[in-house]
Amino acid sequence: METLYETLDAEGFSEEPIALPVEDFIDLHDFSPKEIPSLVEEYLCQAHQAGFREVRIIHGRGKGVQRAIVQSVLEKSPLVLSFSDAPPERGGWGATIAFLRSPNDS
Repeated sequence: METLYETLDAEGFSEEPIALPVEDFIDLHDFSPKEIPSLVEEYLCQAHQAGFREVRIIHGRGKGVQRAIVQSVLEKSPLVLSFSDAPPERGGWGATIAFLRSPNDS
């Protein structure tokens, strides 16, 4: 299964969507903070449709800006049951683990 993510022309990228496989993780290092909310929302939809119950969102440690953006999106998403910082062996506070509702949940 694949999903589409749009790139921004302002950064020198084509405005054409690119196809990426849906996996149980996404690495946000290559994306700007302004791209993160829509990217994470689309990723959650695609991961939920693919039947994933747990996903890891890798945002990096840095100053915590992308972590805050990611966790804000997760707080608002009806697809997310809960989330927390990843355990140390899976990225620590440089990644967030989100637990998704079952596709069969209403």
